[in-house]
Amino acid sequence: MRWLRRILLGLLIVAAVVVSGTFVPRPLFSAGSQGPADDIKRQVLVISNPIHTDLAFPLDEETLARFPFLEAAGLPVRHPLARWVIFGWGGRSFYLETPTWAELKPMPVLRSLTLDQSVMHVEVVGDIDPKNPAVYSLSIGKSGFDTMARAIDESFRMTEGKPQVILGKSYGRSDLFFEANGFFNALLGCNTWTAHMLREAGLRTGLWNPLPVSLTRSLSLFNK
Repeated sequence: MRWLRRILLGLLIVAAVVVSGTFVPRPLFSAGSQGPADDIKRQVLVISNPIHTDLAFPLDEETLARFPFLEAAGLPVRHPLARWVIFGWGGRSFYLETPTWAELKPMPVLRSLTLDQSVMHVEVVGDIDPKNPAVYSLSIGKSGFDTMARAIDESFRMTEGKPQVILGKSYGRSDLFFEANGFFNALLGCNTWTAHMLREAGLRTGLWNPLPVSLTRSLSLFNK
């Protein structure tokens, strides 16, 4: 039974770390207002599933101007029903090889728990219901939005000044994968990337948010 006690102790330690990472803010103190430019607000959505978060931007002319490669890569950003563009960062093996839970394989899971190359996933979608429990809506000042958009852009690995599409890899007709900067692991994964992008916008998150629920909870706690 000693091994069982060790497992339970380990789980308790992990739970304590996750809880403390949720309820300790990062940054510790609020930076305050970002200035007059914040009179102009931009809506951003945090979209969650049980293990992953994405960021959704309104698919308007300002977003298209900030990410001109979206249209150049062939994403249907001008489709009359297109309303949002979704950005997500994650582990290459898990992202590319697991389009649905039914296709889950041991090796992508192992790599996600150890170390893996990263990719960016970009998808164009129609209307998103803000009342959906999986959707967390934020109103962000223009200066913060600009800084976050720049940080997302810098997450793409550039080749000759352009993001590199991973050919032959997508979930459907309205999404693409791109090579990304950084390495993915269980401690610094997709949700910590999302949290980092939100902090670039001037928001406060938890100290460490490895799970979607800890990220959205900390957003509600530390931001008006």
